Amino acid sequence: MPMLSRRRFLTTLLTPALLAMRPDLLYAQEGVFLSEEDAAKAVFPEATRFEKKVVPSTEALREKMRALLGRTRPSIWEDAYVVFTARRNDERLGFAVITEEIGKHRPITFIVGVKPDGKVKDVALMTYREAYGAEVRDRRFMRQYEDKDLAAPLLPYRDIVNIAGATLSVQSIGRGVRKVLALAQLVLLNESHRP
Repeated sequence: MPMLSRRRFLTTLLTPALLAMRPDLLYAQEGVFLSEEDAAKAVFPEATRFEKKVVPSTEALREKMRALLGRTRPSIWEDAYVVFTARRNDERLGFAVITEEIGKHRPITFIVGVKPDGKVKDVALMTYREAYGAEVRDRRFMRQYEDKDLAAPLLPYRDIVNIAGATLSVQSIGRGVRKVLALAQLVLLNESHRP
């Protein structure tokens, strides 16, 4: 019988004891990281104010979005989208849209900032409900979406660097970002020429 290393022996012995004392560590990746109020500021920190509105998700809108999304198939169609128009004084900086996509089993809630040119400004994770894969929350990962538009596939191993152990979460974020870009192109950016 091979000898166990000291590290492996201690890990095998102490891990169950630690989890018995602190069962919350099993779910350490789950959490609420941004409230709705803080989320818009996370993707548009330079904004001085936000105007909130709700955009209903009608069947007609979903059909138009499906046409723009092509092969991308969202796992969730919201009943309505919470949208924040970001402004710096009187200048419209863009839109921040809250969306959800299923990770492995449960929804991931995040916000996508869209600039007036239809490109991604930033993405921030609001709520993560899975036991694994919350590495998608890292700024280094989220920065990959900056300046992407609806023409980008936003897929791991194509234009997004994957995170080992978080592939489903990476795919979910990509689907959600594309869904928001489609919404922006169909509804929000058409309004951006209005005062």
